[in-house]
Amino acid sequence: MSPPITHAQRTEVIWVKAVVYKEPFKVAVENVEDPTIQHPNDVIVRVTSTAICGSDLHMYEGRTAAEPGIVFGHENMGIIEEVGDGVTSLKVGDRVVMPFNVACGFCKNCQAGYTGFCLTVNPGFAGGAYGYVAMGPYLGGQAEFVRVPYADFNCLKLPEGTEHETDFVLLADIFPTGYHGCELAEVSPGETVAVYGAGPVGLMAAYSAMLRGASKVFVVDRVPERLQKAEEIGAIPIDFTKGDPAEQIKDQTDGQGTDKGVDAVGYQATSATGDTEEPAIVLNSLIDTVRPTGRLGVPGLYVPSDPGGVNEAAKQGMLLVKIGKLFEKGLRMGTGQANVKRYNRQLRDLIIAGRAKPSFVVSHELPLDQAPTAYEKFDKRVEGYTKVVLHPQG
Repeated sequence: MSPPITHAQRTEVIWVKAVVYKEPFKVAVENVEDPTIQHPNDVIVRVTSTAICGSDLHMYEGRTAAEPGIVFGHENMGIIEEVGDGVTSLKVGDRVVMPFNVACGFCKNCQAGYTGFCLTVNPGFAGGAYGYVAMGPYLGGQAEFVRVPYADFNCLKLPEGTEHETDFVLLADIFPTGYHGCELAEVSPGETVAVYGAGPVGLMAAYSAMLRGASKVFVVDRVPERLQKAEEIGAIPIDFTKGDPAEQIKDQTDGQGTDKGVDAVGYQATSATGDTEEPAIVLNSLIDTVRPTGRLGVPGLYVPSDPGGVNEAAKQGMLLVKIGKLFEKGLRMGTGQANVKRYNRQLRDLIIAGRAKPSFVVSHELPLDQAPTAYEKFDKRVEGYTKVVLHPQG
C-alpha cells in the first residue's frame, strides 16, 4: 500500500469539511476549498480541537454583518501539516495552539504587547481574528485544516502527544480572556472580586482571580448549573433573580463591596427574568458593586451590532452608563479584547505543571459533523451545553 499524500504534496483542489454560516440560526458542515500556503510565513495546521465561543453566537444569531459562507472558528489547535519557506521556528508535526488574535508581531501595538489590536493584519481595523466578521480575511478553524499567517509569532508550541488536549485548546481564547479580565482589573492577592457572568469566560475570570490569590470571588448569574459550577471551583454564587446582586455582595463584604470587578457578559446582559436585554445593566451593577477607588475589568463584548431589538443608541454601541457614579467613586476601568500572546505561554505552563485545569468548563466534546446541533443547543443553553469542543479529525 502506498503512503497517503501529505497536505504539501497536493497538486489539485481538495475539499475539506468546515462549519459554514448559512443564515441566522443556521450553520452547516460543508465542503470548502482546502487552505493553502499563501505567504512564506504561513503554516497549515491539521485541526484536532476547536471550540465554539459565545462570540460565535453573535454571528449565528444574525446580530452581525456576517455573510453566508463564512467559516467559523477562532479557538483552534492542532498539528502542523505544512510549513512555508519563511518559517524558522516550527516544523511539520509540531503540536500548536493559536491565539484567536491574528497578529503580525512587529507593528507598534504588537511590540508593546497589544496583539489584540495589531495594525498590520486587518487594514483599517485594529485587530484580526480567525473566522469572525470584520476581523480580516482569515478563515475559521472549525474545519479539518486552517491556515495560520505569521506562524512563528502566532503558534504556541505544546508538548507532543494528546495530553491536556481539552485544556490547551482553551488557551486560544477563553482562559487568556478570563485572565485578561483580572489583569484589566489589576486583581491582587487577598482582594475580593465580583465577576458578572458564569459562562465560560466568566468562570475563567473567577478561576483566574483565584489563581492570582483573591480571597473571595463572587460570581453573578441566573443559570443554576452555571452557579453550581462556580461554587465547585470555590467561588461564591450570587443568583441575581433573588435580588439586587450588588446588595447581595455588599451583605457579604461588611457593606463595602468588592475591591475589583469583572464584566464577562457584555451587551447581551438580560433582566432578572431573562426575557429582556438590558445592555448596560452589568456595567451599572459593577459600578454599584465595587468599592470606591476600586477597578473594573471589562473583557465582555461591547461593539456596534444588533443586540436584540433594544434602542437605536445601544445598537450603535452607545449605552446609558452611570458615569457620574463611576466618577464619584473614583473607579477606574480597563476594557478591550484579550491580548492572548501576553498570557498564553504562562497559562500553558500552569497547565503542564498541574496548577491549572481550565477544561472544567467544557460540557461537550463532539465530532465536527455535530456542529449544527451543538450551535442550536448552546444558543438555547439547553441540556447542559456551556462550552463545546469539536474534534474535526475524529
